[in-house]
Amino acid sequence: MKRVALIVASLVAGFLVLASGARSAGPATVVKADTLVGVSGPYVGTTNPIRGINGGGAPWRIGEGKAVLEADGGLNVKVEGLVLLNGTNPVANFRAVVSCQTIVDGAAATANVSTGLFPATTTGDSKIEASVAMPSPCFAPIVFVTSPGGSWFAVTGV
Repeated sequence: MKRVALIVASLVAGFLVLASGARSAGPATVVKADTLVGVSGPYVGTTNPIRGINGGGAPWRIGEGKAVLEADGGLNVKVEGLVLLNGTNPVANFRAVVSCQTIVDGAAATANVSTGLFPATTTGDSKIEASVAMPSPCFAPIVFVTSPGGSWFAVTGV
């Protein structure tokens, strides 16, 4: 009888551990990027937009960048040293844009969703913590760091 009680107690304890683990699991990670790259070359300006988003008007470089996008739209982007080639950041705020390929009325489409503004230092440091309305479906997501007006300075990539 003690053995049966011990087995039942062990099974109940195991179930509770599994159940609590399932509850504490967060949303699935859609994008986890440990690098972002600054706008350069033919992507500077309006000649070669990526998914409808123009590059900044001058080349930018980045010291370090990370981005995590969750399936529920949770977005965390951290940049350090996102500056013009002369080493300065002339804008007071950055925003992030998530770009997805999606389907609208049965046709392929691009959906770009933006965060609000987040402060940026003159040395190009910023932390963006936001939630965006994810399109459904969202194929091949890309995360951009942009100017307040929407031109991109950095993008997920290597």
